[in-house]
Amino acid sequence: MESAHFTDISVRVDGADHTARIDNRTTLLDLLREHLGVTAPKKGCDHGQCGSCTVLLDGRRATTCLALAVAHDGAEVVTAAGLGTEDALHPVAQAFLDHDGFQCGYCTPGQICSAVGMLDEFKAGAPSHVSDDLEGAGDLTDAEIRERMSGNLCRCAAYPNIVAAIAQAAR
Repeated sequence: MESAHFTDISVRVDGADHTARIDNRTTLLDLLREHLGVTAPKKGCDHGQCGSCTVLLDGRRATTCLALAVAHDGAEVVTAAGLGTEDALHPVAQAFLDHDGFQCGYCTPGQICSAVGMLDEFKAGAPSHVSDDLEGAGDLTDAEIRERMSGNLCRCAAYPNIVAAIAQAAR
């Protein structure tokens, strides 16, 4: 293969620096999973519709199956595995445990990263489609949580527990 189709990139993933030579068509998800061995983000639909590949990309939630890795050279990526430790879980991860916010667990890393990003967006005052006040986020109601998390699917239908977990973490 011609080297013109490959690029050397660097990314910081869960606090560790990585470099890789990748095909320019490689998605960020495939870089993480296949090249770097980071398996917290999952490949679900591969169309950006299920949210199982969600990470925090430069501090914002993003579906990695839709992002080309070359476009994120130098990026900071935080997966669910990088949000805390076994001894000190991130408050969102702890809330998922407290409220049994998972069943099979496949979507859980993406749900947790999305929830962390969503809570940051809410705190910054970003309204959603169900927000009463478009000048600020208002109250984080269950309807707000459901709307803001609507891009993350759970085939096991653990949604009531996921909403309860996010509400606890928000407090």
